Amino acid sequence: MTSTTQRVQIEYCTQCGWLPRAAWLAQELLTTFGAELTELALKPGTGGVFVVRVNDEVVWDRREQGFPEPTGVKRLVRDRVAPGKSLGHSDK
Repeated sequence: MTSTTQRVQIEYCTQCGWLPRAAWLAQELLTTFGAELTELALKPGTGGVFVVRVNDEVVWDRREQGFPEPTGVKRLVRDRVAPGKSLGHSDK
């Protein structure tokens, strides 16, 4: 177990009703990285925001990249919190 904080934050637009999408993505990440993450936060926002951050680094922004598929976000999170971890079928 590492003492380094491994924090993921999903900021989502409350005006757009994107909480279910954010919660689903959070569940996917926690299922995959439950042992590696020290925190996963859902942050309410406005103005069409849907941003995924790992340790305060933006790894996905809906405005630039569209809505993320879980496998794409899992790869980005894995590369930062658990390099070398197999994602099974998601790696193929």
